[in-house]
Amino acid sequence: MCGIVAYIGPKDATPFLLEGLARLEYRGYDSAGVAVTGRTGGIKSRKVKGRVADLAADIPARFKGTTGIGHTRWATHGVPSDANAHPHLDNAERIAVVHNGIIENADELRVRLTAEGAVFRSETDTEVLAHLIAAHATEGVELEEAVRAALGKVVGTYGIAVLDAEQPDRIVVARNGSPIVLGIGEKEMFAASDVSALVRYTRQVVHLEDGELATVRADGFRTFTEDARTTHRQPSTVDWEIDSYDTGGYEHFLLKEIHEQPGSVERTLSGRLDERFATAHLGGLNLDARELREIRRVKILGCGSAYYAGEMGAQLIEELARIPAHSEPASEFRYRNPVIEADTLYIAVSQSGETYDTLAAVQEVKRKGGRVLGVVNTVGSAIARECDGGIYLHAGPEISVASTKAFTSTVVAFALIALHFGRIHDLSPADGRRIVSALKALPDQIREVLAQSDAIAELAAEYAESEGMMFIGRVRGYPVAREGAQKLKEISYVHAEAYPASELKHGPLALISPELPTVALVPDDELLDKNLTTLGEIKARSGRVLAVAHRRPDAKLADHCVLVPKSEPELDPLLLNIPLQLLAYHAAVALKRDVDKPRNLAKSVTVE
Repeated sequence: MCGIVAYIGPKDATPFLLEGLARLEYRGYDSAGVAVTGRTGGIKSRKVKGRVADLAADIPARFKGTTGIGHTRWATHGVPSDANAHPHLDNAERIAVVHNGIIENADELRVRLTAEGAVFRSETDTEVLAHLIAAHATEGVELEEAVRAALGKVVGTYGIAVLDAEQPDRIVVARNGSPIVLGIGEKEMFAASDVSALVRYTRQVVHLEDGELATVRADGFRTFTEDARTTHRQPSTVDWEIDSYDTGGYEHFLLKEIHEQPGSVERTLSGRLDERFATAHLGGLNLDARELREIRRVKILGCGSAYYAGEMGAQLIEELARIPAHSEPASEFRYRNPVIEADTLYIAVSQSGETYDTLAAVQEVKRKGGRVLGVVNTVGSAIARECDGGIYLHAGPEISVASTKAFTSTVVAFALIALHFGRIHDLSPADGRRIVSALKALPDQIREVLAQSDAIAELAAEYAESEGMMFIGRVRGYPVAREGAQKLKEISYVHAEAYPASELKHGPLALISPELPTVALVPDDELLDKNLTTLGEIKARSGRVLAVAHRRPDAKLADHCVLVPKSEPELDPLLLNIPLQLLAYHAAVALKRDVDKPRNLAKSVTVE
């Protein structure tokens, strides 16, 4: 969602702020702004509705300061506008604030502050923070104390960075439900909501915990809690390369990330396959064999594509480990007062590790005594720290809003979990070797699919003008259909629906027409004949069919076909999904969409 950057040191802050904001553009935003101060005092601020490039064009040559904060905003309170963009200042223009999250009691605080003389210039909840901090920043009060006192009156989620024109030697940052990361430089310090803004300047970072603040100076930092207790945070090293944040010659980050999947799968598998015992090494789960045998069911929690990856993971766990497993949207889970059982293992899935709904679900499970594992891509993220154990994907940074390589690596991680659980239960060594061999073959098989990108682009151009598309699959194929429909609608804006193929005759068949093509997943498995019968039903109603299959159906059953290499049945869904990623990408390009930053969406959803 929104992005925060901050700098303090001997250099001009503005170039870093603009570059850092540009590296956070992938998170989704509608406006941008910066504020700087320095030894001469006073705060200079510029903010615009539009892109970071528009902001850079609006900044005058003499806009300089050694301490600064910046922000990209995704509108929640108030429409996108110059006035609603961050930073927000108090009436004296002494305090400047940037904020990610939502202040739930903003209306109540606004009424009180207005009665005390504050004049509001925006519709945002964030401006409340600027006035509230200013009210506590009386003579002799340190900025961190004013921020701490103000936050004591706030209900909601926030990641904030605060400047004080009268104390330009520091920036105060705070976190509650929205990430803040400190970057440690040489006689300079940085802060951001995402490490992608920092990696060009430092690899040493510190992740704040919820309820934690930090005073950041050029020569170091101090962390403390909202009740003023000092905390001790040790830096960790970011292992992602700066090149990961460039398109590398591809037209879009999304296309680059689709083509990076053979390598990202290799990294997810690296060091985790045990060919001798036909199993997987997963020490990070922090569960021994005896504890695993006591697990009677698995519940997977995620949002969006993470939820669909969880559906594929649940099927893998049931098939290989014979443990009942189910995937559920994390955004709904905590609101239904879930029953947390001692013999149930909960698995939270999030690429960023900061998805607020998923983090809240994890906290609900832990509050009720449940055990939670994490499957995340970002080392040191909130969900990773909150969980009892888990797996890092090592897929590398994913910049495009639509998830591709992280989705695929998540499914691979679930295959490893299912293999590990299965071998502890009743999966035979022969079946274990079968899965290990299939996992090792995946990167080259993905390369085979990617080689068809140009052919899929031609099909995408033909189907992109449709009024909508239907995606269907049976059993293992149904979550793939759901993810395929999600990709198409989120980046091409073409309406797409996914249904189990077996459900067509129970209602959705009424939608079939020449104007509504169907993407059908037709693996060569025990349900092949039933899938072919479904294609016949669609063609009998003049529907167009694009089949994604292991072998080409009769021309009477499919208008077009994309062939996919055969894996083991349990892993076939992973390969069947790759053409759907390419189909969505090329359809979006054909329709001239903003592929990496689709409208209304954000990469990391850190608010409800």
